[in-house]
Amino acid sequence: MSVADAANASRRRRVRAPSRGRRLTQALVPYAYLSPTLILLMVLMVIPIVMVVGYSLMDAVIAARESHFIGLGNYVEILTSSKFRTALANTFWFVAISVVAHMLLGLGFAMLLNSESVSAVTRTVFRTLFVLPWLLTVAIIAILWRLLLNPNGVVNAILPGLGVVSGQHEWLADPDIALAAVTFINIWSGYPFFMISILAGLQGIPKDLYEAAEVDGAGPIRRFWSITLPQLRPIIISMALLDVIWTSQQFALIWMTTGGGPLDRTEVLSTFTYKLAFSEYDFSGASASAVIVLVLSMILAFFYVRSQQVRE
Repeated sequence: MSVADAANASRRRRVRAPSRGRRLTQALVPYAYLSPTLILLMVLMVIPIVMVVGYSLMDAVIAARESHFIGLGNYVEILTSSKFRTALANTFWFVAISVVAHMLLGLGFAMLLNSESVSAVTRTVFRTLFVLPWLLTVAIIAILWRLLLNPNGVVNAILPGLGVVSGQHEWLADPDIALAAVTFINIWSGYPFFMISILAGLQGIPKDLYEAAEVDGAGPIRRFWSITLPQLRPIIISMALLDVIWTSQQFALIWMTTGGGPLDRTEVLSTFTYKLAFSEYDFSGASASAVIVLVLSMILAFFYVRSQQVRE
């Protein structure tokens, strides 16, 4: 090979091989496209969370000119507070009953809408009626049920006539009934999410499985326990975990119906934290309560992500 050929070959290799600067630029291009979103997340999520964690370790923040570092003092005060324990117990009751009811109602209505024994027209009508609560905003749902459960509302006009109750009831103002009433409203407004998801899962189950089970002599109940539930288990677990996360953070519905009352009977963690900040102006305690809620939510999110990984 001549000297000229060797020089040309070396020149071609230099042209083909990108420089280190060009490789670095190519590696940074995806991050440049993501930078607006990353900056937005930083401003709207990371920085506020860091600030709240910092506030939770100080005393008399925002409301006072000077604040001092007190470590975990706010957390000790919150965790030993009787109001916090009441809110935690109410939240657990509210979430547990709501999620179980959402699951059962969603599964039942989904199976009804997927049944071939019901005509197509009837399924269409039922599907519209069942999905209707999901189409309403929280504000409309709260106002609607406050009117329905009013002492002079429709519920108090119908139930005494049916002999279910006697006289008029303050459904949202009675300490013994308020939490159950709010939970019922949340169940009514949230079950369509389960129903639609489970209905999609039911329609994805191969019919060959049911035909083979029927040939083997399996009845409807046996087919439900041996085919339907195992096929729907990943969907049900995922939806249940999501519902636990969302329901545990429910604020607007409770605040617009009972405001956490009466006598703290419907107080949940979200309304408890809100009142600490904007009623008692204890922003340090509210920050500590918010961090506790954040930790609980992260634990639930961890289990949800783990269930999704197992499903994949």
